Amino acid sequence: MRIKGLLVARAADTETTDTEDGLGTMIVRFSPFDTWYEINSMWEGRFMERTLPGAFKRTAQNAKRPDGRYSTKVLYNHGTDLNIGDKLLGIPTRFEEVDTPEYRGPELEVPLYDTSYNRDLMPGIRDGAYGSSFMFDVMREDWVNEPGVSEHNPDGIPERSISEVRTFEAGPVTWPASPTASVGMRSLTDRWLDEVALRSSGRHDDLVRCLQAFRSARKTPDAVPFASTPARAARHVDEERTQREDQLRAMRLRLMKAGR
Repeated sequence: MRIKGLLVARAADTETTDTEDGLGTMIVRFSPFDTWYEINSMWEGRFMERTLPGAFKRTAQNAKRPDGRYSTKVLYNHGTDLNIGDKLLGIPTRFEEVDTPEYRGPELEVPLYDTSYNRDLMPGIRDGAYGSSFMFDVMREDWVNEPGVSEHNPDGIPERSISEVRTFEAGPVTWPASPTASVGMRSLTDRWLDEVALRSSGRHDDLVRCLQAFRSARKTPDAVPFASTPARAARHVDEERTQREDQLRAMRLRLMKAGR
């Protein structure tokens, strides 16, 4: 079953290479093929997920423009950053599935616009401070609700294999959800919904309803709390809470000034 309009954000990697023109070219890699990673989200529930080879071929073909570039949007923090907003970082010149010794999966190549906001991001991107993620709509998938215990799934939670997606957007993010992160770390979807809530409560509520329908249809178990390293988890939560409070405070001040 596919929930119409349900977009999912997942982790990936990003890097840049210097060029003679502009700021350089950014490479965005998505989750590697045939690599199981755990989704542990208060909205999606808890399950294992992987993408299969060929899942991105059609979306890449459909995104190709007459000029050879691609229509897939490239944004920072999924367009929810309070300063940059949904300004494009660049237009992809390559979108394909690659198979190399170091990486096997989809890859975007994006020459970055020479803009003030990209210049602000460049030091962190070059230093590897940012992660990245991509947003997609699942077109074809297979679920195994009772897969049993295995090496990649020690708790025997449901497994989802994605064989086709429609990719809308990708780019660098401040808080990526690494597929290799410890069990219980908060998922990227939850963080992304927090960002959406800061900008549009109506859109946030619509997405939450879609995700609740997804959970109801798939009967995914509840997310588990992060318990393997409590001190690290508490520090991470405190840092996030402080950042959110600062963002909300700044937004309220802007709204108050605009209303005068």
